[in-house]
Amino acid sequence: MKKHIIRIVGGDYRRTPIPVIDAGGLRPTPDRVRETLYNWVHHFWGGDFSDKRVLDLFAGTGARGVEAASRGAAHVQMVESNPAALAALRAMRNKLGALQVRVHAGDAAMVLERLEDARFDLVLVDPPFGKDWLNSLWDRLPPLLTDDGLLYIEAENPIEPPDSFKVLRSSKAGHVHFQLLQKV
Repeated sequence: MKKHIIRIVGGDYRRTPIPVIDAGGLRPTPDRVRETLYNWVHHFWGGDFSDKRVLDLFAGTGARGVEAASRGAAHVQMVESNPAALAALRAMRNKLGALQVRVHAGDAAMVLERLEDARFDLVLVDPPFGKDWLNSLWDRLPPLLTDDGLLYIEAENPIEPPDSFKVLRSSKAGHVHFQLLQKV
């Protein structure tokens, strides 16, 4: 059986292959969707990632977080609970020499408790579908964001964010709905 591979679409690590491990519920964000996301972010940040801090709460393959690092983000923190995915994330970070990338083991709720005082310019949230993660996370996300922080959400259905967020951009690819939000 041929291994599934995705690639980094922009920045210093462009074209770097990322093997997709066989793990239940793992849905790598397609190249086209990541390209759209980072075009949006590039627009709102004026192309300057150099002082930005990024949190990828459900890292999976790490593609979304590595895209941020590839574009020059100062710090990228990835959170993943699957042991095989964690090993793959750490191996990829080491292979790239991406010293600005940190990989944390654990589920999102547990790690969020440890990040009380941390602030991020971009938080990436692509939780497992069908587990109602978003409803348990909404209240915990605004304190993680800087004043003009961005929140990216991928979900199986269109998202109706709480009043603490406004939708900046929204799209759909296949069965995946994705949005870029900003706290208000």
